[in-house]
Amino acid sequence: MPLKLDVRRKLLSRSDRVKCVDLHPVEPWMLSSLYNGLVHVWNHENQQLVKSFEVCEVPVRCAKFVARKNWIITGSDDMQIRVFNYNTLERIHQFEAHSDYIRCIVVHSTQPYVFTSSDDMLIKLWNWDKNWACTQVYEGHTHYVMQIVINPKDNNTFASASLDRTVKVWQMGSNTPNFTLEGHEKGVNCVDYCYSGDKPYLISGADDRTVKIWDYQTKTCVQTLEGHAQNVTAVCYHPELPIIMTGSEDGTVRVWHLNTYRRESTLNYGLERVWTICCLKGSNSVAIGFDEGSIIIKLGREEPAMSMDSSGKIVWAKHSELQQANLKALVDPEELKDGYILPLNVKDMGSCEIYPQTISHNSNGRFVVVCGDGEYIIYTALTLRNKSFGSAQEFVWALDSSEYAVRENTTSVKLFKNFKEKTSFKPEAGADGIFGGFLLGVKSVAGLTFHEWDSLEIIRRIEIQPKNVYWSDNGDLVAIATEDSFYILRYLPDNVAKAKENRDELITEDGIIDAFEVVTDVQESVKSGLWVGDCFIYTSSVNRLNYFVGGQIVTIAHLDRTMYLLGYMPKENRLYLGDKELNVVSYSLLLSVLEYQTAVMREDFTAAVQILPSIPKEQRTRVAHFLEKQGFLSQALEVSTDPEHKFDLALQLKDTETALKLAVEAQSEQKWKQLAELAMSICKFDLAQECLHNASDYPGLMLLATSSGNSSMVNKLGEKAKASGIYNVAFLSYFILGDKEKALNLLIDTNRLPEAAFFARTYLPSHVPRVVKLWKENVISKNEKFAQALADPTEYENLFPNFQDTLLAEQYLNEQSKSGRPKATDYPTIQTNEDRDPIEETREALESGLFVKKPFVFHETNQDQQLKSEEGEKKEIGDFDEDDDEEAVYTPPED
Repeated sequence: MPLKLDVRRKLLSRSDRVKCVDLHPVEPWMLSSLYNGLVHVWNHENQQLVKSFEVCEVPVRCAKFVARKNWIITGSDDMQIRVFNYNTLERIHQFEAHSDYIRCIVVHSTQPYVFTSSDDMLIKLWNWDKNWACTQVYEGHTHYVMQIVINPKDNNTFASASLDRTVKVWQMGSNTPNFTLEGHEKGVNCVDYCYSGDKPYLISGADDRTVKIWDYQTKTCVQTLEGHAQNVTAVCYHPELPIIMTGSEDGTVRVWHLNTYRRESTLNYGLERVWTICCLKGSNSVAIGFDEGSIIIKLGREEPAMSMDSSGKIVWAKHSELQQANLKALVDPEELKDGYILPLNVKDMGSCEIYPQTISHNSNGRFVVVCGDGEYIIYTALTLRNKSFGSAQEFVWALDSSEYAVRENTTSVKLFKNFKEKTSFKPEAGADGIFGGFLLGVKSVAGLTFHEWDSLEIIRRIEIQPKNVYWSDNGDLVAIATEDSFYILRYLPDNVAKAKENRDELITEDGIIDAFEVVTDVQESVKSGLWVGDCFIYTSSVNRLNYFVGGQIVTIAHLDRTMYLLGYMPKENRLYLGDKELNVVSYSLLLSVLEYQTAVMREDFTAAVQILPSIPKEQRTRVAHFLEKQGFLSQALEVSTDPEHKFDLALQLKDTETALKLAVEAQSEQKWKQLAELAMSICKFDLAQECLHNASDYPGLMLLATSSGNSSMVNKLGEKAKASGIYNVAFLSYFILGDKEKALNLLIDTNRLPEAAFFARTYLPSHVPRVVKLWKENVISKNEKFAQALADPTEYENLFPNFQDTLLAEQYLNEQSKSGRPKATDYPTIQTNEDRDPIEETREALESGLFVKKPFVFHETNQDQQLKSEEGEKKEIGDFDEDDDEEAVYTPPED
């Protein structure tokens, strides 16, 4: 279709018969007035019914937003005008406006005026600032007045359509019409003004099933549109697109070209009769009301007709007018802020003979082509001088600036060089689309076929349905974008040349199989794209600005609206984008970074080293992350400026020297632990010990010391852990070294007296009296009975059977420990502690004479020792006296 008139439905709401629809100029709302007396407000973005209320019990034939007052105005068959606040739904005002059904309401764009028309054949003007006073009545029609519309080019004039078969044009201030347009054979239902500046036209639709275009300056009918099978009930000039829309009781909406009056499409949504059509200036959305509901559709291309050459000149189309802006005329690029709309000086270049759908520069920027309405025109880029023209559904440039191709229809493609037709061909599977670049791409039902520009020989056929194809400047890489993903392919000219030499073996019906290799595929939809070196920059469907290089996607910015790439200016290091409102924004993107990444991808590290000094330091960490993802860790370590990143890289490279320097600088416990793990994994135990020590990782030091059998390290660890209050590690260190007295004293010093008592009973029975005494003293102030319940074995021997044997075993084991620890090589032959019986071993040693019993010495508390020293005595006790006449009896306290 010449206009490429994409039609997308945004909202479908089923309801009773819809007599009028309106679109809010700011909010995403559609207003529907229904035959059953209700009014609905829909949000067409989230498909939700925002508000619904009953106006009356008779049909509401018209309803309009007044955005500047937050109002909805309704007119109904009870002759009443009602005004509601659409935020609170409070009724602000109500009055009887006519003596018959009210057919139409129109709100003046700037004045506090509302026009109404009615079956009483009158048009009335109301002023809400004067308490809704009727300030003028327009008489002249002889039948129902069905619709009125204000001239958008002169809001002091308006037109009316009536079932008296006429269209009348009126002037505010005069109660008689300026003139009458006659020509319809039956009643006229609808009327609208044309927005185009060069067309002083009115359009009207009538019960004679025709649509007439009127020149209101010459007062003549310039065109009659025929095709509807029933009464024409709605007509509309689109304010943004070069189209006319007409609706009929035959259930269809027809779209006509503004200039050629050719019917472009027919829309039928199966909702029975069409009653109303509403367009909104500045939007491509159209609301339509039917017997069975209402819909909103979006017409036209999303992508604006804009193009930028390499020098920074942008050409765009505003309706049929071509305009130019020069980016080099801006302030210093370093002062530009990312994402801000640029203050461009726009220059009018002139009017285009066709309505532009696409605009594109050739590779050297000397020419710009405009394509639309089934035609193309090539202009000189500076002066807009017509260089060539012809018929075309699509137009594409080759990388060679003098060569291009056009698709005239679905079967024929023509190639031109230096503005002269070179050849034409008919693709076997048809041509549904064409793509320019290093090779000519032709889209068909069979997929995408690449042809050489000169010979038209098939290079490769790929089973894919692309939306667009983007070639890099040197033709090495191509991005093929589909609906939901894109593919990066590398073109291999050597394989193509080899295949041409061995045609029978290497060329199939799908072309040269090895002409391309797949670099990657990415599950992301591309809105627009371009190549800078080997980096593919694109905007995505979720409004992100990304670039892809070497398997890595880097997000440059999150966009707040849909934008399309225009180009990149290397000298300014800026990327430029435009939106459908013809706003241009820019983002910083360093060419040196892209060149460095390109060199890395080609593994040309000599060139990469030369480029590196031109990359600012704040960007080098990003480059280092890129190198890391490519597997070049040592290069990444040299480039990175982020200490955290450098430390991670040093660990990956097992570069303990660099990692140690960074850890010393950071003095981070986490870094010391990470480096200790690395050092242990590569058997650098001295370094591991230093790192664990700096990290105060006592459990780690314990593991290292015991694993390596380093007793001096265990001893130092115990002292340091005790000083640092890490008593569990200190206790374990003393116990592992066999220094049970230190372990016991640590329990006592930390007031863990119950544990100390049990520890002494097990390993150091000679210390039990001392510990029990301390324990008693500790608890006596809290619970005297509990203190009395604690028995000392020196006082109540009968409660501690074999206590003397344990004292002997303690002496025996202490004597054995003096001979030192056994060697590690002896451990397989040494009996485990679980299998030993120390008391039995002591008896055997006594019997064999290997051990000589000594007097028992019970250790005392510091306080007792001090008292004894003052008395000049020393407590030294031999064996318990077995000849004592009386045996000490311990009586536990009563509860």
